[in-house]
Amino acid sequence: MRRARPGAPPRGTGSRALTSVGAGSDFGAGLPTDTTDRATEQEPMAAREERTQSKLWHITLSVSGSEIPLKEVRRGLEQLAHDHPFLLTSRYANDHAEIRYWEEARDLHDAAAVALRLWGEHRSSAKLPPWEIVGLEVIDRETYHLRIAEGYGPPPAAPVGVHPY
Repeated sequence: MRRARPGAPPRGTGSRALTSVGAGSDFGAGLPTDTTDRATEQEPMAAREERTQSKLWHITLSVSGSEIPLKEVRRGLEQLAHDHPFLLTSRYANDHAEIRYWEEARDLHDAAAVALRLWGEHRSSAKLPPWEIVGLEVIDRETYHLRIAEGYGPPPAAPVGVHPY
């Protein structure tokens, strides 16, 4: 039996526990109706009603800083794409980069908070340049598609992957 504070990471791990946003109420809508979730059945109705539905948010994160050799920038962004599998596309130059991806979150605040941590949390593991975040755009899925359909929104930066400007 392990004795520790509730929510404390196991001893000796030396790292923070990962957190995630729960799936929305529409998650698994296509599953057969005879499948049941025992945890949901036992959960009080008030707790189920308090849960908010998660949404998809389109994130555009812009970073900039001192010049770095293009080869190093590309390698770092490719590693970030490997570490963060939901990365959609990124463009880069020797002094700035733009990363676009989809994030699932309850609301804009949660999506923005996750996006603002992305660069810093992966800086050492992906060996990213020591650049600062200089821009962030978070829009919901409907707004993104509306912009594209009307022709005034940001078209996809490039095919999926890491590309120079």
